[in-house]
Amino acid sequence: MNVALDRAHRPSLFSGDPDERVPILLASICALAPGDPARAEARAELINLGRPLAAYLARRYRNRGEPLDDLVQIATVGLIKAVDAFDPQRGVPFGNYAVPTIVGEIKRHFRDKGWALRVPRRLQELRMRISREAGPLAQRLGRSPTVADLAAGLGEREEDIIAGLACAPAYRALSLQVALHGAEGAELMDVLGGADPLLEGVEQREALRPLIASLPEREQRILRMRFFANMTQAQIAAETGISQMHVSRLLGHSLRVLREGLLAD
Repeated sequence: MNVALDRAHRPSLFSGDPDERVPILLASICALAPGDPARAEARAELINLGRPLAAYLARRYRNRGEPLDDLVQIATVGLIKAVDAFDPQRGVPFGNYAVPTIVGEIKRHFRDKGWALRVPRRLQELRMRISREAGPLAQRLGRSPTVADLAAGLGEREEDIIAGLACAPAYRALSLQVALHGAEGAELMDVLGGADPLLEGVEQREALRPLIASLPEREQRILRMRFFANMTQAQIAAETGISQMHVSRLLGHSLRVLREGLLAD
């Protein structure tokens, strides 16, 4: 975005004659000691004179997902930085220095704080270049540009274009409390699934499978009756024709072997 604003279309940095007030205020800020109350007054007056310009620049970035009030505050921070860092001895008008400083502060906010998920700066910038190039490229081609078209137009690798497109949803996260269309009173969180305990145990079951298969057939049978058929030790004893104490010993031995096998892996 071009920040060279035409004087006729931007707010003045001051309420009076630009050739009279601003140089006087800037000279006062530079000449007076940091702790001098007169310097603080001159600084505050110059900041107040620049607020309309800060608000004007902030409005140029509205409708990009950030509240306008927040953007105005960010632009005001940029204005304050411009006031504190300006050097009148360089011979540059204060407005020409303040505008890129304010715009830079706004852009820095979008780059560093505007993303819901942290994305590398290179991908952020690539995503912006893709957004700028996609429209004109579609007009020239008469169709939606492909990844190859974007890569050729931007001079980037197709893999990088894919990564830039993939990071776009990371800019703005969708609230879990967003209302669902066609379902009155329902929110997104109402249709989200939970953790599947069967899936969580897949790794353990697959690790146990060969260990169980290595047990003697009788111990495998006892394990099936105890943990899959939910039979008691007394029922297992009656089914297998051995004592309940023997069933307990076999179960203990089997579980110990399985535990040691899992720990060994």
